[in-house]
Amino acid sequence: MAEDPPGNSNYALERLRDLLRGLDGNGRLPTERALSEDLGVGRRAVRRALEVLETEGLIWRRQGSGTYVGQPRDGLDRHFGDILGKTDFMEVMEVRLRIEPPLAQLAALRAKPDDVERLHELVNKIAESADADGHELWDGALHRLIAQCAGNGLFLAIFDVVNRVRQDRAWLNIRERARKVAGPAGSRELLNRQHRQIVEAIGAHDPGRAGETMRQHLLTLQENLIRVTSPDREAEDGEARSA
Repeated sequence: MAEDPPGNSNYALERLRDLLRGLDGNGRLPTERALSEDLGVGRRAVRRALEVLETEGLIWRRQGSGTYVGQPRDGLDRHFGDILGKTDFMEVMEVRLRIEPPLAQLAALRAKPDDVERLHELVNKIAESADADGHELWDGALHRLIAQCAGNGLFLAIFDVVNRVRQDRAWLNIRERARKVAGPAGSRELLNRQHRQIVEAIGAHDPGRAGETMRQHLLTLQENLIRVTSPDREAEDGEARSA
């Protein structure tokens, strides 16, 4: 098959979200092979995206029968997709810092035991991911499920608008660079530990701790992004590429 479009699993995930919005609540999805051909991505990317949607409770599968749609969601993201084309990464992080700590607080108040179990599963998926595409996919799924657990549809729709930046190739590249150059203060191990601490606070129904841990996590991400987008770092990267 031809090379996957930018974003791979993330691209497939967003396209499948668009597909779900146009289907009835009990509609049936095409096969993985058909979806792969329709979306122009590999079956591995489709399979990963479907797994995320199943984790979110938006689809369900019946052995030998197929994959079926859960309750479709409305969102503002289809109306504001062009906004992200005019937005830089630091603006995205500023918005995330304003909305995700309160979302974590609400999730700590409203998450059910099965929600917390799914959050722990996603934390493990992130830690086990060996490639950038998988890491970004499961990281996005974790943050979205936290937003979903907050139980506020408008908040979730706003989150989805911001979260769409994850399918952008430039975003994937810069996040991968940030993971590679992060020192001990911003290492992948620290980010994984912060994910676990956020979920533990949500499971303990401690909104104060959940919100503050989420804030510290996003500040770590922001610092990593600042580090890789600074003029000195970009100059070093340019010299390395030309060496």
